[in-house]
Amino acid sequence: MKKIVLTGAAGALGSQLRAPLAKLADELVSSDLVDGLENLCSNETYVKADVGDQAAMMDLIEGADMVVHFGAIPDEASFEEILHSNFLGAYTVWNASQKHGVRRIIYASSIHAMGMYPKTTRITTDMPHRPDTFYGLSKCFAEDMASMYWDKYGLEAVCLRIYSASGPVQNARALGSWLSYDDLIQLVEKSVTTPITGFSVIYGVSNNDRSPVDNSKAAFLGYRPKDNAEDFAEEILAKTPQIDPQDKAHMCHGGPFATVPLGVSGVQFIKKMSEGN
Repeated sequence: MKKIVLTGAAGALGSQLRAPLAKLADELVSSDLVDGLENLCSNETYVKADVGDQAAMMDLIEGADMVVHFGAIPDEASFEEILHSNFLGAYTVWNASQKHGVRRIIYASSIHAMGMYPKTTRITTDMPHRPDTFYGLSKCFAEDMASMYWDKYGLEAVCLRIYSASGPVQNARALGSWLSYDDLIQLVEKSVTTPITGFSVIYGVSNNDRSPVDNSKAAFLGYRPKDNAEDFAEEILAKTPQIDPQDKAHMCHGGPFATVPLGVSGVQFIKKMSEGN
């Protein structure tokens, strides 16, 4: 490929993807809201741009073969904030991509599009949305828009419903939901290099024994996750207190996002829980 555009390049996940994506194209254009990025690859350039700015996205995406869209607010926030960065940001990316003839968008969706399903329900990729927050609702919107642009214009999209992407496993919930950084990179690489994807929804999880999702429809990508959260199970469970089976933070796929009031940060709620507050 000649050019790949990566939005959200300064984020926790975007920063993991820069070097791997740079190997897949002649040019990688990384973008975010920070003033600059360190350690640019030899074929990587950085452009500061707001995903909610249509003119900025039109300029950024021109000439791209594919867009890896990870730029958004990665947490629950007020509807107005989510509206700009996540709803409008997704629209500007899809609109610019269609007008510039981009072949495919790889989109960072989220398990929070399905967050209110109980964890005793093994969710598939073709079940109805059941969002837990404004943040989750924005992911539903983008997935449906991706489907519409595929049906209308033939613009391919791979929507990755990322679960718990992190370094080592942090808590009992992640024993099923963990996505290691290595598996994240593999999943995005496969989403870029697979010859045909159409419109696809894939769960972003590692090869966990306790995975609560059905990811069988990811097979066509050749995605074969290598890491397993079970390697951390003994240590994690030894320090996990007894769980209340009526607590939606433990019983729903969305975890704490299923319990926070709309507009209230789920990330801060998780942080307080980890600190025992």
